[in-house]
Amino acid sequence: MVHSSIRAPQQPADSTVRCSLESSHYPEKQVNSKLSIVARVALFALVATAAPASARLTEINITAVEPFADGAAFGNTGAYERVKGTFKGELDPADPRNKVIVNLDKAPKNAAGRVEYEADFFILRPVDAARGSRKILYDVTNRGRQYVHWMFGDSRTVRNDPRAPEDIGNGLILRRGYVVVANGWDPDAPRTNDGLAMKPVIATNGGAPIVRVIRDELQSGTRGAQRETFRLTHEAATLDQKQAKLSVRRNEADPRQEIPAGGWAYVNAREIRLLPLGAKPEAGSIYEFHYPATNPRVLGIGLAASRDLVSFLRYEAADSKGNANPAGAGIRHALAFGRSQSGRNLRDHVGLGFNQDESARKVFDGVIAHTAGVGGVFLNIEFGQPARTFTQHEDHTFPENAFPFSTARVTDPVTGKTGSLLRNDGFDPLWIETNTSTEYWQKGASLLVTDSLGARDVAHPDGARGYLFASTQHGGQAWMRSTPGNCVNNRNPHSPTPALRALLIALDEWVSEGKAPPASRTPRLQDGTLVAPGAVKFPAIPGIVVARRMSEFGVLKDWIKPEMDMTKPYRPLVTQVDADGNEIAGIRLPDIAVPLGTHTGWNLYKTPFPEGELCDRDGTYAPFAATRAEREAKNDPRPSLEERYGDHARYVRRVEEAVKRLVAERLLLAEDGELFIAKAMSEETAKRFAR
Repeated sequence: MVHSSIRAPQQPADSTVRCSLESSHYPEKQVNSKLSIVARVALFALVATAAPASARLTEINITAVEPFADGAAFGNTGAYERVKGTFKGELDPADPRNKVIVNLDKAPKNAAGRVEYEADFFILRPVDAARGSRKILYDVTNRGRQYVHWMFGDSRTVRNDPRAPEDIGNGLILRRGYVVVANGWDPDAPRTNDGLAMKPVIATNGGAPIVRVIRDELQSGTRGAQRETFRLTHEAATLDQKQAKLSVRRNEADPRQEIPAGGWAYVNAREIRLLPLGAKPEAGSIYEFHYPATNPRVLGIGLAASRDLVSFLRYEAADSKGNANPAGAGIRHALAFGRSQSGRNLRDHVGLGFNQDESARKVFDGVIAHTAGVGGVFLNIEFGQPARTFTQHEDHTFPENAFPFSTARVTDPVTGKTGSLLRNDGFDPLWIETNTSTEYWQKGASLLVTDSLGARDVAHPDGARGYLFASTQHGGQAWMRSTPGNCVNNRNPHSPTPALRALLIALDEWVSEGKAPPASRTPRLQDGTLVAPGAVKFPAIPGIVVARRMSEFGVLKDWIKPEMDMTKPYRPLVTQVDADGNEIAGIRLPDIAVPLGTHTGWNLYKTPFPEGELCDRDGTYAPFAATRAEREAKNDPRPSLEERYGDHARYVRRVEEAVKRLVAERLLLAEDGELFIAKAMSEETAKRFAR
């Protein structure tokens, strides 16, 4: 991750826009007491007309405005409507805020010397803006998909074109009156199922194609269906097999075995296959392809496009052609949420300086980066591949993890650099990072709260918080069931979304009222909850295969060879567990605080996948026995439900106590607490206690 040199904190004209981490703690009502509604509207108009016209969002085109959910009302906000369209912008390559974009100087330019772009957008907005909160909740799309309703609403599907109440689940974010915004930022994101993307901008050498030998890693079945062909991330410059090389290995650390030219063929410039015809890739094996690629997209433009869209929606009344701002006037604040890839996008957004727009105004006031670990997106690099995600077995030697990792300012003994994810330039958002157990095992999340060698704890700065969702896997969701999939153990169904909802409201209150969120809840060295994998005191549960390794990494010197320096590696750590195997530190939601089984953030592949390799980002679930006799018959060391709770009624009382604690700590909403209690009282749960 490379930080831009921009550090000039020019103050926004609008005094309601926070200009520093210190001023962001002042309650909004103190500002409002100084400005009448009329004065604030006039000031908004002044800011909109005073914004420089050098390089910005230039045009917003609305293609559809439709009622959402047939005009159904959502709390006091009332009805919502769907707004779809595209937006265009232009970037000045000479602007210091844009110079961080790799190859922007090699992109086509218009007559004014600026680089033009175009992307999709989608907005859900209150029909009556006055009944809304006048706050943007920006959903950073993940491979073109929108996730806010899946994560905050517990909807059962990820819908990029939500139309019905079931598409948004519990409707929390609509009941709270947010203007929900999403846009495309990756030109290669799939547009199938209404995915959001942007038009590619191709870099050249003065009009001549850029050609470079690059590397693709290709797998079948680990992250999706098993494949008969492999799609390349970039266009091959030639179909001459003599200029390409394909190898395969079973495990990440195994030596590469070259596949001769007679064992594979190009299907076209973006696809290869194994030979003879009908041959299928081995499930889970790593196929590595070196080939001359061409026409690299200027992918960093996606970060600028998102910046420019949100800035326009916050501060402008209309575009250069007079098209009205579809978010409406008077937007007070902007919050952002991203999960996994899109959480890493937000780390890049802040670290690379994109939270300052080209008129020196703050873009997001507050951010939640969920399950991002310590990495960024393989985006702002020539021939970047943003869909990749680093784990122990997959994508292990592609750019993702690079110092600085933490929001705390630390010195890195591995590289000799000193730095922080936050820039401390007056434009940092209030920052919340949330991770599951999986990010500690697979994505180095402990380095958010320790130095680079895992030798000492570091504290979050005042403008940041960090939370571990204890004993949860990367993709945990309310509707999940415990099935093994590609893994040897049944997967972990525990959901972090109730805590995420509470933290969203805490972030909103932090931004809007200056009310600090709950203190960070992460494992620490000082209390023994951060340990090496070999020191985890996991119980010997019959039938459970235990992970004894984690994903390790060092400085990536060359992603194409590839070459990672492991002579002086970073030292991420994992989380210690209790006698049941559940994690001690972090936010322990009722299913973990009053457990019916053991939940982890790790799992291992089973045949026909590479046994012994960590099973992508999945966890493990092992239920407790109902009775002592059942436990003893299985030789299970964990107390049975009978031994630990006595009966179902006592279990329910324990859940009620856990809910009361978490609600008081602002880590659980009362409405979610009621759902936990209802689940504990349910007939399905009662059957677990049957003898």
